Amino acid sequence: MITAGDFRNGVTFELDGNVVQVVEFQHVKPGKGAAFVRTKFKNVITGSVVERSFNPTEKFPTAFIERKDMQYLYQDGDLYYFMDIESYEQLPIGKDKLGPAFAFVKENMEVKVLSYKGNVFGVEPPYFVELEVTATEPGVKGDTATNATKPATLETGAEVRVPLFINEGDMIRIDTRTGEYMERA
Repeated sequence: MITAGDFRNGVTFELDGNVVQVVEFQHVKPGKGAAFVRTKFKNVITGSVVERSFNPTEKFPTAFIERKDMQYLYQDGDLYYFMDIESYEQLPIGKDKLGPAFAFVKENMEVKVLSYKGNVFGVEPPYFVELEVTATEPGVKGDTATNATKPATLETGAEVRVPLFINEGDMIRIDTRTGEYMERA
C-alpha cells in the first residue's frame, strides 16, 4: 500500500481498478484547511492523463509493472513476434498494443515489453535508435534558412524531419520518445 503523501514521479498504483503512474505531484498546505496532494497521473494502459487532488493519508494498492527485455523478431499480419532473451520463448503481441514509438524499431532490436499481472499492455523501445535514411530529397544550395528541415523516410518506414545536409544512406540518431532527429550517427 502507498499513501498519497508518498507520491513521487514514476510511482505506479491502482486507482478505481486501473493502473496509473504519477506524472506530476505537488504537496499543498493552504493557510486555512487541511493539506492535500495535487496530482497529475497517467493511465498506463490507455495513456489518458488526469489531474486530481488527494488527502495525504489516502491509501492505494501499489502496482508493479513488469518490464521484460525482449528481442523483436518479425511481423505477421497484425501480430508482432518478440523473443524472451533468457528463455527463448516467443510472444505474439497485437499491433494495437505497440504505440507510436514502435515505428522506429527494426527487426532484431531489443525492447522492453510492459505487462501488469501477466497482461501485456505496451512495448517500450530504446530511448535512442540509429537508423538509415532510405529516401529524402537532396538539399538545395542556398536554401538554408534557420533550422530548415525536409522529410526523410527511414529503413523502418517511419517519416521524420531532418536537416537539409542529410542524404540517402546516412545513419541518423532518433529520440523515440519524441520522434525527432537528434544527430548524424
